[in-house]
Amino acid sequence: MSKGRTWRNGTLVYTAGGLAVLFLWLMWGDFAYSMKDRATGTVAALMLKKFDVSDFLFGIIMISFPNFTNIFLCPIVSYRSDRHRGRFGRRIPYLLLTTPFIVIGLAGLGFTPLLARLIRQAVGAEHISYNLTALLVFCFFWIILDFGTTLAGAIFNALATDVVPTEFLGRFFAMFRAVSLGCAFLFNYFVMGCAETHALVIFLGLAALYGIGLFSICLKVKEGEYPPPEAETSGPPTVKGAVRTYFRECFSLPYYRWVIMASVVSGFSVVPFNIYGIFYAKSLNMDMDFYGKVSSLICLVSFVLSFFLGWFSDRFHPIRTGMVSMALQTVILFIGGRIATTESVFAWLFLVQGISIMSYNTLMASYAPRLFPREYFAQFNSAMMLINALASVIGAPLVGKFLDLTGNHYPHLFTIGGVIGLCGLGCFVMVYRGYQRYGGDSGYIAPAPTV
Repeated sequence: MSKGRTWRNGTLVYTAGGLAVLFLWLMWGDFAYSMKDRATGTVAALMLKKFDVSDFLFGIIMISFPNFTNIFLCPIVSYRSDRHRGRFGRRIPYLLLTTPFIVIGLAGLGFTPLLARLIRQAVGAEHISYNLTALLVFCFFWIILDFGTTLAGAIFNALATDVVPTEFLGRFFAMFRAVSLGCAFLFNYFVMGCAETHALVIFLGLAALYGIGLFSICLKVKEGEYPPPEAETSGPPTVKGAVRTYFRECFSLPYYRWVIMASVVSGFSVVPFNIYGIFYAKSLNMDMDFYGKVSSLICLVSFVLSFFLGWFSDRFHPIRTGMVSMALQTVILFIGGRIATTESVFAWLFLVQGISIMSYNTLMASYAPRLFPREYFAQFNSAMMLINALASVIGAPLVGKFLDLTGNHYPHLFTIGGVIGLCGLGCFVMVYRGYQRYGGDSGYIAPAPTV
């Protein structure tokens, strides 16, 4: 960055120093968000399994329900956020609104065992079992947490896209990935071993960190000015009209349908393993502290690689880098399905495929910001989250049921992922054709949605 040079994003103008300050505040907020994101699922999963739930029910509670709410909440908040105009911007008010829900949900999960014992004592031990009471308390706070997380997830990346200059998007989102991987390393190396015994302390720490981090960026990050939304000239839309506009704009062009499907299908290739992989390890009698150490090594290697992968993504475009990395991931998954039947082989496959998918996620981090229309980014990104949610709602419990029916033969997780990965590669081919049609490297312009 040369001295005296400036960079723009809409009405926002940055010097090198201003850009550095922006990055630092966003990285701090992302640290709080990522630490919550990385730790919550694992600790909650281990807690939930203590209540004697099947893999099928586990998939419904942990995966299907949150993604079911994504189907309805993400489109609504994204559509409204893109069209909101206020003194604090169009993204920050929504982030500020969601933070208390997440803090309360995290704290409540930590107190689940204590609250379950108190409620059971009040109701009468003969009337309700501890596992059922704990499951109900867990689900109550899981719903609160999910509500806040769903809305925050729809807005956080949109805020970054609105304030970061386009030429830095690949490297910036790679830095986001680096922070996320750093959080995963810290959790898996230092905390994973005690996740089953110190859930209360972990959840309370996450609640405090998230509350401080997200309130900080809401105060310190400033949005620019936006042109007036179309609704201001044509009157406020009805609910039916807004829904019709949303789906017409997001899905009418075949190109955007392929953009969404390539990301969703390819990303879903590793979801079966991500959901049930920890139980795969336990079925092979792998110590959870060792599992955490392998996970931390994956994150450490991926953290180092992320600084180079961000440059590769900017240089060669996330479509190309995503295709290559997904092809490699698919090969690894098929190999894993054949040979990962012992603890030592599983550990090596877990390491290799973990680094592979982490690299894919980093290379793809700027995929949506580079391809979707910037003025409607949150809306289009939410459409991609909506389809991803539908896939998770249907796919996660089906995988769990399949495992239950096959005697929990967890190597199937790799094979299922490999088949899905092949389908994702086919979708990427269609995206690349559309990308070239709309200008390619020399002058890509995101096609205007059908109005």
